[in-house]
Amino acid sequence: MSLDLFAGVPVSDHATAVEWYERLLGGPPAFSPHATESVWEVAEHRYVYVVEQPARAGGALVMLFVDDLDARVAAIAVRGLEPMRREAYPEGVQKISYHDPDGNEIAFGGKVS
Repeated sequence: MSLDLFAGVPVSDHATAVEWYERLLGGPPAFSPHATESVWEVAEHRYVYVVEQPARAGGALVMLFVDDLDARVAAIAVRGLEPMRREAYPEGVQKISYHDPDGNEIAFGGKVS
């Protein structure tokens, strides 16, 4: 059985969000279904998308678990974004949270070296 995942993030301004998410995710969207929605493929068949819906903006929670958390956070820092929060969990797992301009939380988790 195959599974595709689309995690949606409502934002107040599409253009502002696209600029921020390009910095967070490391590149431009994979595609844009229409003028106020953009989609990034973060892994095969797994997507994060932003859609302009001002009334709903700011409440999303998205978590992406990655192989090399330290490298991911370092690459994001080079692109000018710093985490809002760092949390440590048992067995060397950490969660690094970023907040977009609307306050949506996009977090990366993984084991740290």
